[in-house]
Amino acid sequence: MTLLGLALRDLRARPAQPLLAVLLTALAVALLAALLSFADQFERRMARDAAGVDLVVGAKGSPLQLVLAGVYHLDIPPGNIPLAEVESLRRNRLVAEAIPLALGDSFRGHRIVGAGHEYLALYGGRLAEGRLYEEPMEAVLGSEAARSTGLRRGDRFHGAHGLGEGGHEHEEESYEVTGVLAPTGTVLDRLILTPVESVWWMHAGHAEDDAAFEASRREVTVALVRYASPVAVALLPRQINAASALQAASPAFEMARLMTLLGAGRDALAALAGLLLLTAGAALAAGLMATLAARRYELAVMRMLGAGRATLFASVLIEAAAIGLAGALAGLVLGHVFLAGLNAWLSSAGQPLVAVGHFAPWELSLPVLALAASLLAGLWPAWQAARSDVAAILARG
Repeated sequence: MTLLGLALRDLRARPAQPLLAVLLTALAVALLAALLSFADQFERRMARDAAGVDLVVGAKGSPLQLVLAGVYHLDIPPGNIPLAEVESLRRNRLVAEAIPLALGDSFRGHRIVGAGHEYLALYGGRLAEGRLYEEPMEAVLGSEAARSTGLRRGDRFHGAHGLGEGGHEHEEESYEVTGVLAPTGTVLDRLILTPVESVWWMHAGHAEDDAAFEASRREVTVALVRYASPVAVALLPRQINAASALQAASPAFEMARLMTLLGAGRDALAALAGLLLLTAGAALAAGLMATLAARRYELAVMRMLGAGRATLFASVLIEAAAIGLAGALAGLVLGHVFLAGLNAWLSSAGQPLVAVGHFAPWELSLPVLALAASLLAGLWPAWQAARSDVAAILARG
């Protein structure tokens, strides 16, 4: 019988303690796998959504809130800003482009955003079916928004207050779907886009209220700015913050600050996973020592039949390696099962999705880590097996 076959036979004969070590290893690897995959996707998605946006300009308030609302559409904006200020910003020699956005209501958790076609171009948006919006109260759906709402070209829907489901609907006015966008892998996928005039129209109250309509059309929510030159990095934010009622926030800076805040929680989860892995190693070592105590006569007989110390040492290490690899593989599967559940929950909430089959670069090293930990845990039991006193064991029977 080969060493591997011998190790597997012994594991089948005494499965309780090896299974505990496999379970603890699987939990540790699952936690690390889910954490690494989610963090990698989160950082990549944040970087993609902010690509091409150097500055977010909006009302005074929290800069992080402004970035989360204006770029990622995950928060409520601080307020509105005059459209005239955005037009003035467009004429600034430090600005290459300023895209105004009017953040309106939502439909089934997907934000309705008033924007020109240049906003679609920013993310490489293209049609999968239908045509782009041209008139007020026409709308184009991102791929994820279309999938989760079930809306198609020609359908009509009512916007509702707030970002979540259950808000008061504007039943007096409805949007008509004119097209659906192809997937872009960006924030565009989960949005509903319409002309800025649609948001003005809804917030004015009634079409016949010309004064209200004219007042509302002079405001937007944010402007996404692209620098005209490297000099603008140092001058433009300071110029906006100091000389106007507006606020300028850098997505790169605010996201770096957010990742620093989230890093503490990520490190705590990684430490928990490390503790689970150490516990798995201790359980594995204890299990192997208990197995050796039960097998000491069998090992002595093997020595008498010609098995060397190296053979006994290797057989115990192979048992440890088999337990570690089994736990690692089970953990990778379990981690992505957890991601599948997280994906379903995020999808129902209209939030960014995570790819269940996505493997972070470091995630593929987890089986190696689990194997190393199991071999380390098996060293002492393997040494004890190799140096056992054959004569004394056989004499005791």
